Amino acid sequence: MSLIEDLNWRHAVKAYDPSKKVSEEDLNTILEAARLAPTSSGLQPFRIIVVENQELKEKMVKGALNPEVMRDSSHVLVFAAWDSYSNEKIDQVYDLHTDVRDLPRGRFNSYTDKIKSIYGAQTPDEHFTHTARQTYISLGMALAQAAELKIDSTPAEGFSNQVVDEALGLKDLGLKSVSLLYLGYRDEEKDWMSSMKKVRIPMDEFTIRK
Repeated sequence: MSLIEDLNWRHAVKAYDPSKKVSEEDLNTILEAARLAPTSSGLQPFRIIVVENQELKEKMVKGALNPEVMRDSSHVLVFAAWDSYSNEKIDQVYDLHTDVRDLPRGRFNSYTDKIKSIYGAQTPDEHFTHTARQTYISLGMALAQAAELKIDSTPAEGFSNQVVDEALGLKDLGLKSVSLLYLGYRDEEKDWMSSMKKVRIPMDEFTIRK
């Protein structure tokens, strides 16, 4: 199938079959698509926490808008962004860039000095606003890859960030949750969205050509 066909197939599933689990191979393919997403300055200022432990999910369920969807999904991917930028974090990433490319460390200093100056003039809240935005490109890649594999998904912002952050100990990692992605296989009888037509704004209204 083409990407467009895959995207027409998928919808935000409202009920999962808890007996069906996503394979490790398919999960890793979805995570790889998310990892390969582009980010500003190539910094990848976020991490994905993969939650499959049911006890841990139960702790997170307390803050979920759709608790049964979270509870019955095979996996919950938590997209969590850096709470702030720092010179050390930037250097660490660019050391990786130079090492992988067999270049001398410091090869990109003129550029990293520039972005350090930009972020250095901003507040931690401004940093998080920026890092959080980076996660959505990765989320989109994961959604598309799941659709290609015919794995159901539900992106979610309807949850208590505080509950999720505390359950996963994200503060100690310098991270804050941004969004969730539930993965699994739909329960055909309970998923009321399954039989409904996909609805999107018509193309001639959605796009504005100049």
